[in-house]
This record gives sequence, C-alpha cells and structure tokens, in this order.
Amino acid sequence: MTTPLTDDPRFTGLREAAHALQPRTVALRRLLHRHPEEGLLLPRTQQAVIEALDGLDLKITTGESVGSVVAVLDGGRPGPAVLLRGDMDALPLQEDTGLEFASEVDGSMHACGHDTHTAMLASAARLLHERRSELAGQVVFMFQPGEEGYHGAKHMLDEGLLDVADAPVEKAFALHITSKEESGVVRCRPGPLMASANMFTITVTGRGGHASMPSDACDPVPAAAEMVGALQTVVTRRISVFEPAVLTIASIVAGTTTNIIPETAQLKGTLRTLSEQTRKIMLDEIPKVCEHIAAAHSCTVSFQFEPGYPVTVNDDAVADRVLDLAAAVLGPKHATRMPNPIMGAEDWSYVLERVPGAMAFLGACPPETTPVDAQPNHSNRVVFDEAAFPHGVAAYAAFALDALR
Repeated sequence: MTTPLTDDPRFTGLREAAHALQPRTVALRRLLHRHPEEGLLLPRTQQAVIEALDGLDLKITTGESVGSVVAVLDGGRPGPAVLLRGDMDALPLQEDTGLEFASEVDGSMHACGHDTHTAMLASAARLLHERRSELAGQVVFMFQPGEEGYHGAKHMLDEGLLDVADAPVEKAFALHITSKEESGVVRCRPGPLMASANMFTITVTGRGGHASMPSDACDPVPAAAEMVGALQTVVTRRISVFEPAVLTIASIVAGTTTNIIPETAQLKGTLRTLSEQTRKIMLDEIPKVCEHIAAAHSCTVSFQFEPGYPVTVNDDAVADRVLDLAAAVLGPKHATRMPNPIMGAEDWSYVLERVPGAMAFLGACPPETTPVDAQPNHSNRVVFDEAAFPHGVAAYAAFALDALR
C-alpha cells in the first residue's frame, strides 16, 4: 500500500480540526448513549441530530416512513455527490458497563456503537462545512435508523436517498466502530467485507404421547436432533472449503415436562455466506435435508425463512483509497488491510449494491485492556475508547475532500 497523499494540502490540519471538534462529538455521543432508541422510528435521536447540525448551511430532510435525517452540503464548485453514512439505532439489551453516561432506558443500549457513528458523522458535517469551498460537488450525510435487523438503509433508498443531491452519488463511505481493534486504527479490505444473513425457523411435527410409550407416539425430538447435525454436514459436503458459510442452530425448543412426548419441536438459526451463489445453495438444501429426515421419522416439517441483508461488498478501488487516505491523514500505523471478511451482516450492503463504495472498521479498544480481552460489540458490557473519535471524523472528511477534489 502506497501513500502518495501524505503531503496533499487538502488534508493539512484535518486531524487537528477533528480533534478540535472532540467536545461536540463526545457530548452528542453521550447524549445519544443515555437515551437509546431502537428500530425505524427514533424521534429523540432524530431531533438530537437536527440540533447538532443547527447553524450549518445544509439542506435537511427527514424520512416519511422512517426516522431518518438526510443533510446535503453544497461545495464551492459544481460536481458529483458523495454519500457518508452513520446509523443511529440501539439494541434491546440491558446495559452493564458502569459508565457515568450509561443508558437510562431500561432494556435498551447502544451496544454496537451506532451512537458513536452518528456523533462522528455530525462532527464531520461541521468540519466539511468549514471547508466547503474546497469541495467540487455535494456531500450527502445519511443518518440512518433501523440497521439492527430493520432494513433501514433499504427504506431510505426506497424513499429516494440517492436523488436528494443535484448530481448522481458517485461514491459512498461508512465507518463501523469496534472494540476488538486497537484504538484509532482504520481497517478495510476490497471485495466481500461482511456476510449475507438469513434467519430461519424449522418446525418438526409428530404426534404427542406418554414418554414411557414412545412407540405409541411419533417423537419429533430425535428428528430435530438429527437435523442439527445433518445441517452442519451440508456446509462441509455441499459447499467448497474455499467458500465461507456459517449455519448455526441457536435455539431448540420442545416439550414441557419429563413424562410427555411433545407434538412439535422447533429449531431456530441463522445462515451467513459471502456469496449469493452459496446463499442460494444453502437455502435450497436446508428444506431438502430436513424434509427427508422428517420423513424417515414419520414426522412432517415446515419452514419460515426471513431474508436478511445481502453480502456487503466493498468496491476494490474505493477500499484501497480509504486505506491510502487513512495512512496519509492518520499515519501509516493507523491504516491496515483486513486479511479476511467477517461473518456479521450489515444493511450498508444495500447502498453498495447501488453505488461504488466501502465500509471500514474503526478500532476503539479501551486503553485499560487489549483487543483480545475487550468486550465485543453487542455485549452488555462493551465500551469504546472515545479518543478514537477524531480519527473517525477525519476519515469521513478526508473521503469527501478526496472524492470531490
């Protein structure tokens, strides 16, 4: 990886400007962290974002069916548009971090760092507003609800997200914070970054009876147990060893007590793949395998599939540029290429299906621990190092300044 951008005057003082905005960034992050909201409608969060952008010369619109905020910044010269995204929703989780600004909402927590994304993007908007004369085009700031399973990005696209600027959106960029990487490090890779996701429920139906007389019943439990093992074999025998796929049965529910054979047994799980072809093969194989096992046990089986997010695929050239920019603006040790994708899923994938772009991870491991020992995203104890925020703000701003040069 080369960094010919190191002496580019466009990036002079960018990191320092991001550091100067740190009090604003932290204040907004902590406000949102105290008052998390989940799903597609986030009225308090939406209002906090609008107030954070107050005083800036931006064209601001809010969603019709979702609680989104879209702000458009005009540059000093005409040109294309670039899209920057921060998601805003929280998770249904009881916080147990002990932070002085911990969630005040029972059973809800910003455990995936979306509060940090929103705060960093708001500060990036302020930083870029100060430098708008250097921009040849427009910046679209996408404050998105409903990333955690609600397809919020798709809703925003359906409402015309890519049509709000005067010119086509030519590039797009998103950051995702992680406690499992060193603080301030930007990590990215070309190609598949995150997996597709499908959730499924398998219901095996037999015939209930007394546990002492299984021959008089039709026990669905052995059939369901056999399905768990057989589905793992599908991954190892139908999918190439060079093509990642994860199938996890995360819930098995059957029966009510010790002396009753239940009528039904239910399995719930998730499927993650890094290609649509593998995704299709697995979605075809799951019913096939389960139906044959059920028949062998004289049971029947039914399925519910919930389509999740597509594979998140970074544009090769954009991902490489993100790393070059991070190395130039933050220093070479703060830009690293990821060797492998991760099997989590992201609805940023919907944007990347439409626009060349990338997502990068921003490390924010707390200083008192190590990435190996840090509590991960989605933990009720996860903590992010706020000292990483200026690096995120600078990364957002550098991307826009570079794309609209």
